[in-house]
Amino acid sequence: MSRKRVAAIVHGRVQGVAFREYTRREAERLGVSGWVKNQHDGTVALLCEGEEDQVDALMAWLSIGSPYARVTHVEKYEEEPQGDTGSFAVRFSS
Repeated sequence: MSRKRVAAIVHGRVQGVAFREYTRREAERLGVSGWVKNQHDGTVALLCEGEEDQVDALMAWLSIGSPYARVTHVEKYEEEPQGDTGSFAVRFSS
């Protein structure tokens, strides 16, 4: 299996609908590491890394999102895998 690392920006109604927590749960279920956080412009940003099929599954899930979210589109940017393993965290905007 090969590793994959993706940064993404999720657009739509994705703040105030538990989107970050649902994303964290899905990432942990899939075994993906990384983080998710709200952006000041109303989008949600995330960075994830894991086995290629796990990351692809999370990216597919993001297109739908949490039950109360309305995702309009997801920008995805592949990056060089860094070997990150571990948990997936909710970060807070600074």
